[in-house]
Amino acid sequence: MPESPFLVIYPERVRENYRALRAAMSAGSGTAPRIRFAVKAGPVPEIVRLLDEEGAEFDVASIGEIDLCLGLGVAVGKLCYGNPIKKAADIARAFALGVRRFAFDTEDDLLRIVEHAPGSEVECRFLAAAPESRTPFGVKFGCTPGEAFRLLVRARDLGLVVAGPYFHVGSQQLDPDAWRIGIEQAGRISEALADKEIPVTSVNIGGGLPIPYADPAPALGDIAAVINRAAAEFLSGDTGLVVEPGRALVGSAGTIHTEVVSVRTAPDGRRWVYLDVGRYNGMAETENEYIAYRFVTDRDGDPVDEAVVAGPTCDGDDVLYQRTRVLLPTTLRAGDRIRIPDTGAYTASYSSVSFNGFPPLTVHVSGD
Repeated sequence: MPESPFLVIYPERVRENYRALRAAMSAGSGTAPRIRFAVKAGPVPEIVRLLDEEGAEFDVASIGEIDLCLGLGVAVGKLCYGNPIKKAADIARAFALGVRRFAFDTEDDLLRIVEHAPGSEVECRFLAAAPESRTPFGVKFGCTPGEAFRLLVRARDLGLVVAGPYFHVGSQQLDPDAWRIGIEQAGRISEALADKEIPVTSVNIGGGLPIPYADPAPALGDIAAVINRAAAEFLSGDTGLVVEPGRALVGSAGTIHTEVVSVRTAPDGRRWVYLDVGRYNGMAETENEYIAYRFVTDRDGDPVDEAVVAGPTCDGDDVLYQRTRVLLPTTLRAGDRIRIPDTGAYTASYSSVSFNGFPPLTVHVSGD
């Protein structure tokens, strides 16, 4: 067995997830959306190749992700530089590499695209009035809907090709109505653009599609039904949908294998279980305990009790769960192996370079 900790990725599960999403989004609408994989969720070459074969597009957040995709043979026309925070030099570099599709949410970024990527297609990200997701973005991204309308008109006037409005309901969104709210707002922007003789060819509904962890999540089919009904109600018939899943494609396709480093009883009487994987080498999404992962041990079936779960570094913030109720076998000891399922998304890609000297999470790709 490889040295712990490590992540095992099962690419065929990614294929299954992709096809299930395409089928769910096509049901009731008759038209499959453009599925644009958020590379940041799982920048694993085998995943990128597989999704390219399946016909996916790719949402890239940096020159590094562009280089990854192009180096694997992905056609540059499949890429969208979707990060609204980017330097002028990065826009120019992406354009030189052939990227012709960009997202933005400020006038400054729009003007940088005009200067360094003339004639490109653009999407403007607005902040949808959706309920907060499990891992929210806050107001870091997105302008007001009114500003999105103004900026897209300006984009047309400055020689860019307008694709349409773009929103994201937040990562691990558990309320299907969030997409209805966003699509309704996007529909109003689209109508206003049509009055300016700017046809909207697509509405990007972002990612946020959830998967079940320790807590349940709405079924993909239920969310897709809400999206399709909203699109039929608020968008014109010739407006296509773009969806940018990350977690929904790769989350269930990975399992982290970790080892218990030690178990102690703290002065307050609480039991602490320390693992060799923590917040800085794979478990970043436990910040604020937003994502409640499940733990599978070889001692399942033994008596259980609550435990605080922490990582191996000397950082006091390297604690995975101390408010979330985690039940682990009372017989756990140093050296015991633990598996953490559904960890295919935002684990290896969130690992630090070498905080405290601990290496980034190793990734192994399974042929099963």
